[in-house]
Amino acid sequence: MIVFGLTGSIGMGKSTAALMLKKMGCQIHNSDKAVHHALSPNGQAFEEVALTFPDVWDKKTHTIKRAALANIIFNDIDAKERLEQILHPIVQQAQGRFIQKCRRLQQDFVVLDIPLLFETNAQNRVDYTIVVSAPYAIQRARVLKRPNMSEEKFYAILDAQMPDKEKCALADFIVPTGLGMHYTFGCLKNILEDVR
Repeated sequence: MIVFGLTGSIGMGKSTAALMLKKMGCQIHNSDKAVHHALSPNGQAFEEVALTFPDVWDKKTHTIKRAALANIIFNDIDAKERLEQILHPIVQQAQGRFIQKCRRLQQDFVVLDIPLLFETNAQNRVDYTIVVSAPYAIQRARVLKRPNMSEEKFYAILDAQMPDKEKCALADFIVPTGLGMHYTFGCLKNILEDVR
């Protein structure tokens, strides 16, 4: 079984690439979904996050206010590190369980969709890394179309992520996503054929 780590900066087309890989028969683990689950009222991280960041705990609805949490971590590097210390081990455990399950089911390809792949040294836990990349103008246009997105928020997210150029330099495979869906699909298909 081959394990890929899929990553890319905001607006680079990582979710679209993951869907394409799924259509090709790859099993996908989404780290963002694992985080959402961990922060849900019955999630593994809920209590610790609520106690560590009491301002984000909505006592009436018994939920974590994600927008408030995002606001804190974008403006406070120490808070961001504290949150990552809580969440990253939980997400890694979920990835490990997913890989074990896929191995038992004798899957050929597994994809770990990890936004902070290189930032968390997850490249050491996969066989190959894939970085999706597009020109800055396309990235910016895609991101600013999103609901509740502003230029300021976009730049804050970019500042928090490893630059695209650095990710591409570390990648085993780079997939351009600014040349149309058909081209991206072809690149991903070629990768699977190359490593098979």
